[in-house]
Amino acid sequence: MALPSPPHPSSTMTLLCGALVFLVAAALGVRADDPYRYFTWTVTYGPISPLGAPQQGILIDGQFPGPRLDCVTNDNIIINVINQIDEPLLLTWNGIKQRKNSWQDGVLGTNCPIPPKGNFTYKFQTKDQIGTFTYFPSTGLQRAAGGFGALNVYSRPRIPVPYAPPAGDFSLLVGDWYKTSHKALQKTLDSGGPLPFPDGLLINGAEKTSSFAGDQGKTYLFRVSNVGLMTSINFRIQSHKMKLVEVEGSHTLQNDYDSLDVHVGQSLSVLVTLDQVPRDYYIVASTRFTRKVLVATGVLHYSNCNSGLAGPVPEGPGTAGFHWSMLQARTFRWNLTASAARPNPQGSYHYGNITRTRSIDLANSAAVISGKQRYAVNGVSFVVPDTPLKLADNFNITGVFTWDTIPIPPSAAPAVPGTPVLRFNLHDFIEVIFHNAENTTQTWHLDGHDFWVVGYGSGKWTPELRKRYNLIDAITRHTVQVYPSGWSAILVSLDNQGTWNLRSAMWARQYTGQQLYIRVWTSEKSYSNEYDIPHNALFCGKATGLHA
Repeated sequence: MALPSPPHPSSTMTLLCGALVFLVAAALGVRADDPYRYFTWTVTYGPISPLGAPQQGILIDGQFPGPRLDCVTNDNIIINVINQIDEPLLLTWNGIKQRKNSWQDGVLGTNCPIPPKGNFTYKFQTKDQIGTFTYFPSTGLQRAAGGFGALNVYSRPRIPVPYAPPAGDFSLLVGDWYKTSHKALQKTLDSGGPLPFPDGLLINGAEKTSSFAGDQGKTYLFRVSNVGLMTSINFRIQSHKMKLVEVEGSHTLQNDYDSLDVHVGQSLSVLVTLDQVPRDYYIVASTRFTRKVLVATGVLHYSNCNSGLAGPVPEGPGTAGFHWSMLQARTFRWNLTASAARPNPQGSYHYGNITRTRSIDLANSAAVISGKQRYAVNGVSFVVPDTPLKLADNFNITGVFTWDTIPIPPSAAPAVPGTPVLRFNLHDFIEVIFHNAENTTQTWHLDGHDFWVVGYGSGKWTPELRKRYNLIDAITRHTVQVYPSGWSAILVSLDNQGTWNLRSAMWARQYTGQQLYIRVWTSEKSYSNEYDIPHNALFCGKATGLHA
């Protein structure tokens, strides 16, 4: 789908009366001049054949992948989600910060799921963000059946982006895929088994048929997101350079690349100029760090030519492994002179000069608990309660979770099940070091915030390695990779009050325990810090029968 300029509201949006608009604005605490975009999405099962064999997918308004959601900085998004599948459902908005509004985050720690035949209206604002994001179902293994889509936030006209307007704008959702149903995959995990290796790789729901057309000499923006369950991917376009311009809401220094690694849960944007001989060219995604390499291809079509594809599918980094990928990641730098979502340079926040409030070491591990394969953080494998943590905290419901019960630093004791919440004060500025002693790449995501990725390394992290941190122009993002037998360090300003999920973006690991929640809190009661529970909140578990 080409989008030469920021989109106008869809003609299919439902118009509500002025009184309701006023009430919604009051509930969200937003200015009346920030536009509203209204959607009604119906989630159903439907037949799909992404790898050639028919299977049951999760569709949104009959689409697989789901509809692309385009909006502008500070837009208010109102989406009525109608659940017509036979399981409870939540959608989460991956990378949208939900400022002061974790009630809309769409994960089981903050929201009761939408029951079958039920509905829930999400109300959130894309506050002070520009960039490439995604949405997906966060309940169980449903994202293995679909329900995901692109979510693009464009800049307001008075906030320039650091490149000329492209002639077109394409979203590419890339990810591994299984022919096995999501329910069968979930049963495998519930029984204590690991997920098998994926059956294939998809680009926008297809293994080979995605096509993108453009005019010779013009430049196009390609937004690439890894929406898979477990594998990193490498992305490339035959005979074309890719200029990196954005990573998960950060404008970057504009370096050129032949190929780019995109890890699970991550997104980035590149500019591509159609400056080659007019014909068709391969668009390629392939798995990284896997013995069997899965490949998906699309087509970049020059509109002034009918010639087909030529030559072999271009190869990726091949045997270039984790070190190559880490070196590439270190070249991703913040563009300090680019405008942010507000009219000031994004580098005007001098994160490297702020004193840390607290440092936290978090280590992932593959643990066996009661004879079943589980995953853990610092020896605690998260168990999702039937009452969302946010509801339990709001209504002082006991017995749902425990405060600060993750051992820090990590303990050598055997892993145990638990439902931990780490407490922080609003505006704490913390360091998190992710340790990965396993032989697979990990990716970690934090809801409600972005963070500065200040360092990657191999081996064991020590305090001396802080001298190597990038404290000048590290990019901010919401998902960071941690290479095998290595570490990654981030700095994050906890400036968003609420209860937030810190999790593995590799969904089987998240489902089986590699996650926790953090509470960012202040005793000062103010709408400047956090909004009230929404009037349409769903209640479940020990909160059944309560009301907002």
